[in-house]
Amino acid sequence: MKKLLFITLMVVLSLGAFAQNAAQARKVLDRTAALVGRKGGASANFSISSPKIGKTSGSIAIKGSMFYAHTPKAIVWYNGKTQWTLMKKTNEVNVTTPTEAQRMRMNPYAFITMYKHGYKMGMTKKGANYVIHLTATNRQRSVSEMYLTVNARTYQPSVVKMREGNTWSTITISNFKAKNLPTSMFTFHAKDFPKAEVIDLR
Repeated sequence: MKKLLFITLMVVLSLGAFAQNAAQARKVLDRTAALVGRKGGASANFSISSPKIGKTSGSIAIKGSMFYAHTPKAIVWYNGKTQWTLMKKTNEVNVTTPTEAQRMRMNPYAFITMYKHGYKMGMTKKGANYVIHLTATNRQRSVSEMYLTVNARTYQPSVVKMREGNTWSTITISNFKAKNLPTSMFTFHAKDFPKAEVIDLR
């Protein structure tokens, strides 16, 4: 009987500690999301290593869920619903409605809205950083697992690792700057690229 009570007590305590840890992880991400998702916008540099797209680096501007990314091979606009990808080599613009994973491969800050629904989370402290582990509760989510490295003093994220199926991608972020950005920069304007061929893949 005593053994059963002890086991029950340990289970209750461990569940309580897990819930507290999850609450702390959410608080950290809430602060990070408030910083990154500031109303006026922000910019940063990023590099990505992914089996799906290889290795690339570039710059990104964000404002809420919208982003504008520039890499050596492509320019990407996303207005919160539609994504336009200009392939520099072919001068083609592909118009799509991207999945979570596709948005995240071009926008390392996509997690600022994703984590709020459908993920379990936990957190550990490593040196000067928090490392937050997110696992999707719905197996249909295109990003099933994430690790976010966040500076414990500034709350700026520096590394995002995400799993899509059995494939892991790593995104490194640097040079974060708060900026006031016009909403118009997150939409593709055909008049600025008169020779580009627009291909609607929606």
